[in-house]
Amino acid sequence: MTDSVPVAKVHHSAIATRDVEASLAFWRDGLGLEVIMDETFEGPWRELFGAASSTLRSVFLGEPATPEDGIVELVVMDGTAAPAAAAAGPAEGFFLLSLYADLDTVLPRLAALGVGGEPTVAAVGPVRLAVVRDPNGVAVELMDDLARRNLAARPVGARR
Repeated sequence: MTDSVPVAKVHHSAIATRDVEASLAFWRDGLGLEVIMDETFEGPWRELFGAASSTLRSVFLGEPATPEDGIVELVVMDGTAAPAAAAAGPAEGFFLLSLYADLDTVLPRLAALGVGGEPTVAAVGPVRLAVVRDPNGVAVELMDDLARRNLAARPVGARR
């Protein structure tokens, strides 16, 4: 019998924003994530993150019935800088957030709301992908449901 080693698990991904309403229009209204929590916390944000204040607003978005599927957190702090200019291509560091989505529903909804920018849509084999940007400049990859089914069908630990 092998001892199991605890593994770190992703709880949420945080996006700093200066305009929470624009971010909610994208993540909640456009992509369909639901607000799970919207709270303001006092904490050691100066020490932990170099924030200008000890107050932080945290908005968790996801699927309330299955938060373990992934949570996007919108973080509002005083003194948040404007987003850095996006690199012309991939750069080291944070690359993108990837979500499963019904592209035929989500892309027209984003367009109607005027958020996400002009999507780049392409196929990788039978899977359709779209890349859009949230109001904070974060690249968001949307994978159609076939990608979810393909991943679920792969044996655990399978490689290319």
